[in-house]
Amino acid sequence: QVQLVESGGGLVQPGGSLRLSCAASGSFFSINAMGWARQAPGKARELVAALASGGSTNYADSVKGRFTISRDNAKNTVYLQMNSLKPEDTAVYLCNVDYSPRIGVRSNYWGQGTQVTVSS
Repeated sequence: QVQLVESGGGLVQPGGSLRLSCAASGSFFSINAMGWARQAPGKARELVAALASGGSTNYADSVKGRFTISRDNAKNTVYLQMNSLKPEDTAVYLCNVDYSPRIGVRSNYWGQGTQVTVSS
């Protein structure tokens, strides 16, 4: 089983920056990919950024050029650096991990989320 601990959310003014962190722990064979999604009130969950174990990244068009996802493999931690934040980035940001609890098996797990509010 895997556990995720997210941190780094908060209140920031438009144009500001925040860095989210998500640390995975527990008993598993490997982590295949980690990423972030967000959900604003009344809206569908949106994939924000993802990072595969091989290093390939994927970003939502709305955050390209402003957000950067990175990972510390030794710490099983993924980061989301968010710059030039806009009010429309306000949402609960949820960490996701695609992992293998044992060889040949894949599973997926969501964190509880951290609130990001962009407002003056």
